[in-house]
Amino acid sequence: MELITKRLLIRQWQDKDLPEFARLNADPHVMEYYPNTLDSQQSNLIAEKLKVLISDRGWGLWAVETLSDNKFIGFAGVHEPLYELPVSPCIETGWRLAREYWGNGYATEAANASINFGFEKLKLSEIYSFTSVANIKSRKVMERLKMTDQKMNFEHPIIPVASPLREHVLYKLSRDNWMENYK
Repeated sequence: MELITKRLLIRQWQDKDLPEFARLNADPHVMEYYPNTLDSQQSNLIAEKLKVLISDRGWGLWAVETLSDNKFIGFAGVHEPLYELPVSPCIETGWRLAREYWGNGYATEAANASINFGFEKLKLSEIYSFTSVANIKSRKVMERLKMTDQKMNFEHPIIPVASPLREHVLYKLSRDNWMENYK
């Protein structure tokens, strides 16, 4: 399964993505709202897990590349969190892009394509997104996607208890709101 937008190809992971994915996961700016940066081995394990999930289901957190020059820029997609959340079970939309691609609307474009896939192909009734309270950039993307803050902040179960990143906001887009805004 591939998704194509005006500027992006959203696709299955390839071995050629791994070095760039490791580079972005090692960038402290990209990983500012995650507990820590990742080394190459940790990054490669995540990519492999994402690849297997896509192979098994036909969807997930896909690799994203620009159509203009076929450069890997990060990932985006829909995913079923493997840990307990206040709204479990649920499907989330998520993204992570290399810093040099921030500010170009790529996250919104890729997430929008992923949301459309979730509602059109998976027939979901709602899609969630969440991030650390302090992650204003991702929250702005969620708002551009017409997602609404559920005012249900929660303690993220895999973030250490003492971490200032533990408190997360929860956003949601319902199928009805998606149809009003996108159809």
